[in-house]
Amino acid sequence: MSLKPSGKAPLLALKDIRLMDGQTPLFDGVDIALDRGVRACLVGRNGAGKSTLMRLLAGQIEPDSGERYVSQGTRFAFVLQEPEPVGLTILDWAISGGAESYNAEAELYAFGIDPQGPTTSMSGGEKRRAALAKAFAEDPDLIFLDEPTNHLDIFAIQTLEDRLKSFRGAALVVSHDRTFLERVTQRCYWLYDRRMLRLDDNYASFDEWRDKVEAETAESLRRLEKAIERETYTFYRSITAQRTRNEGRAARLNAMRQDFAARIKSMDKPMDMVLDSGGTSGKLVAELKHVAKGFGGRTLIKDLSTRILRGDRLAIVGPNGAGKSTLVKLLLGQIPADSGDIRLGTKLDVAYLDQGRDALKGDETLWDVLANSGSDSIMVRGEPRHVAAYAKDFLFREKQLRQPVKSLSGGERNRLQLARALAKATNLLVLDEPTNDLDMDTLDLLEDMLADYDGTLILVSHDRDFIDRLATSTLALDGNGRTAETPGGWQDFIRQNPDFFQRGATPKEIAATKAAAAPAKTAPKKLSYKDQKRLEDLEKLMPQWQGEIARLEKVLEDTTLYSRDPKAFDATMKTLEKLRHDLDTGETEWLELEDRKAALAG
Repeated sequence: MSLKPSGKAPLLALKDIRLMDGQTPLFDGVDIALDRGVRACLVGRNGAGKSTLMRLLAGQIEPDSGERYVSQGTRFAFVLQEPEPVGLTILDWAISGGAESYNAEAELYAFGIDPQGPTTSMSGGEKRRAALAKAFAEDPDLIFLDEPTNHLDIFAIQTLEDRLKSFRGAALVVSHDRTFLERVTQRCYWLYDRRMLRLDDNYASFDEWRDKVEAETAESLRRLEKAIERETYTFYRSITAQRTRNEGRAARLNAMRQDFAARIKSMDKPMDMVLDSGGTSGKLVAELKHVAKGFGGRTLIKDLSTRILRGDRLAIVGPNGAGKSTLVKLLLGQIPADSGDIRLGTKLDVAYLDQGRDALKGDETLWDVLANSGSDSIMVRGEPRHVAAYAKDFLFREKQLRQPVKSLSGGERNRLQLARALAKATNLLVLDEPTNDLDMDTLDLLEDMLADYDGTLILVSHDRDFIDRLATSTLALDGNGRTAETPGGWQDFIRQNPDFFQRGATPKEIAATKAAAAPAKTAPKKLSYKDQKRLEDLEKLMPQWQGEIARLEKVLEDTTLYSRDPKAFDATMKTLEKLRHDLDTGETEWLELEDRKAALAG
């Protein structure tokens, strides 16, 4: 295919690309151009076709129609979501794409990988770091990164941020990590309604832009719906139309209806996630006193004492291999401590989502995973539901239910784990890297759901923004046995413990820690999702409170109420007093949130 762009030619471009997914159009006229020196992100919901579009750009698949232009001599590097190294040593794999050996070694060392290490025993994080090193060592003009921060710790993410900022070529990144995108991107491409929209700005501006686009789309649909109503009325009620039944008018009305139906069908459908905390646990969830744990002669945790109470939201952070998952298993009583005491609370209903998705068996079908009894129904928070209907809440199509788990993408496997875990009530939710492979919309929904959750949350994550939004305390492990805990999220922890991760660290690791602690240069331009939801709730609650106050005041106008029913009078007065207090504090909170919203919007 060839495409003759005007002006300065991009390294790579797609023009008017169309591609069908079975009978459904995946892309309908997509245009995208990648320019040298520009770092862009590609955003869209799960299933929108982000990975497919990257493969189209890389020339790995062909579109049904449209044109692809590649500047002569352009070299590509592609880091897949789940890279699988091959070869005897990691260096063998790193040079398999044509990289010079000395370049490959330098990049591997920069990402903390031993070039002479074997490829057969690598962790997920090591595979990802080696894949990134391999890609940069090939000195490409254009690099594609598909969820590059998955399985990376915060410090490896910072290394990647620095490497991208110094990269002279073009980059296209698919990622769910907001902080990462805000630090590295200069342009945003959004797959929306089967087309590509472009924002020439950092990702920090994306949410505001997206809201504006979605509002304009909703208004456009509203106008189309009204036009259909008018045309339908004219067609069926007009005397002239009844006489002639003009075929052109009928065809136009039918086309309008089809366009409206197609646009409604293609609009993003959010997952229907509900989290039920069920019965209340005891006040104490877990208590550790002077706990130590090690493996293979290495001490991961030394003299740790902490207490988790009902309703706490604890984030566990630290480098890969520091013992975060080990600590979770200690807290859940799944493994014993080498020394010290561990006491678990009472009435705990635990849901645990492990980062390796080990609970999912590759040969099982989605149906087997959700309805392991072999029936057509699944018990969802005490009520039976048909498997297909429940799976639809998590954006799975009915035809997928008989597919094996191993055929699912990373994001789909994560959604399947969420579907199974959220089917039962749980008052202790343990999430180990829950954000991996999730699109932004699903991640926003997960944050909203967790913000409203009144159970206890233990969160292992390298997503700095996710931790800052949700955690009430952060417990850090340095990998050498040391631990520290402070109130708040990641930024709060680093401000209070700036040197915690630096003992025994290399100069590069120290620099990465300081840079990771620095706030992003771009300030948020809208309320957090928790604050926005509270604002919306208050706007609904205040009229309700006002109406109930007016009703009770009307009841008290009866001067005989006290003499007839003193208990009813006292109860009414107490309820009225509480409602007035709720309204007063609610109005104050609403004003504060509105002022903050206006200040953020500038």
